[in-house]
Amino acid sequence: MRRKLLFSMAAAALLPFAGAAGAADKENTLYIDLKDGRVVIEMRPDLAPKHVAQIKKLAREGKYNGVAFHRVIEGFMAQTGDPEGTGRGGMGELLPAEFSKAPHTRGTVSMARTADNPNSARSQFFIVFKDSNFLDGQYTVWGKVTSGMEFVDKIKRGVGQSGAVPPPPDRMIKVQVAADAKN
Repeated sequence: MRRKLLFSMAAAALLPFAGAAGAADKENTLYIDLKDGRVVIEMRPDLAPKHVAQIKKLAREGKYNGVAFHRVIEGFMAQTGDPEGTGRGGMGELLPAEFSKAPHTRGTVSMARTADNPNSARSQFFIVFKDSNFLDGQYTVWGKVTSGMEFVDKIKRGVGQSGAVPPPPDRMIKVQVAADAKN
């Protein structure tokens, strides 16, 4: 009886660390290697199962490797996922919106879509630089940066803004599901 009590107390003491164990879900962790370092994203299939499945499929096929950040706006977000680098292209199937109550706080990863069709997301996504709650409930949140946000902060700004002279864009060097990663 005393052992059961001690075991129960030890288990209860570890409960605050349960979130850290969840972060070790390699099947739902995405690595994006940028010029300055690795960005780690916790994917949220509980919020957006179809979007996460498509992101994983495209990453596993190597489709995101070398893709540019085609729209980067200071104080707002960095957008990528268009193989053409224009913001008009995409890969994979059209996805139905999977809106949730998850807020667009710093580091949130959400799907881009056309302004007139909430069911038009494919492969383009964005990472917000700062809280952008005006997006809440209008874009599908599928992940959150858990480490490497300092590398996202270093992505070149000005790309894709009208009137701006676009610099050569930064690119995703390699994108992989952590479960598949060799390094």
